[in-house]
Amino acid sequence: MLAALSEINWFAVIVATLVFAVLGGLYFGVIVAKPYKVALGNENRELPKPGPIFIVGPLVSSLLVVITSAVLLRALEIESVGAGIGFGLVISIGYLIAQTLTIAINPNFPRPLLYTLINAPYFIVCTVTASTILTLWQ
Repeated sequence: MLAALSEINWFAVIVATLVFAVLGGLYFGVIVAKPYKVALGNENRELPKPGPIFIVGPLVSSLLVVITSAVLLRALEIESVGAGIGFGLVISIGYLIAQTLTIAINPNFPRPLLYTLINAPYFIVCTVTASTILTLWQ
């Protein structure tokens, strides 16, 4: 499976990772900023200004998700856009959203279901878009 690393279009990986970053900034910083604070129990708190880890961390995580998706797409020989979209849905729902819910179900997340519901559209859109880019630019 790791042999697929040599077959990856790295330009597509960079573009797909940038999609995650741009959509993440817009989605969490603008579109769902207030509900996201509510889901985390921070609606009445002034939050500190985010440091570099709040930019670099998600970017590195997104890069790892995209590289993993690229490896799996190649290893599974997924070549059609429809199959790429299906793959993105399976990964986003089956792994990313499910894992988000698992992480959120602990005492530090006051509203785990809301947190998961807020994150779900981001993961679906980004992963399907990334899978489509990776499929088109093989």
